Amino acid sequence: MSPTIPTPPQEPQDSPDGYVGLPAGRAEQRARERGWTTVRSLPPGAIITMEYRVGRLNFEVRDGRVTRAWKG
Repeated sequence: MSPTIPTPPQEPQDSPDGYVGLPAGRAEQRARERGWTTVRSLPPGAIITMEYRVGRLNFEVRDGRVTRAWKG
């Protein structure tokens, strides 16, 4: 029997650009509904690690609204 090769996890087929301008709470709810396993809201200029995580969506939030969104 040949060894099983693991299948890499899949990310939702969803564009981060569609979250910009949304209220942070609504953006997080929508992201989870669309299959993102981790959603991270960050203040502008936050210092974060740069490792890429499949299934993670990051939001930069200013005054309660998403100003930037990116995968990983």
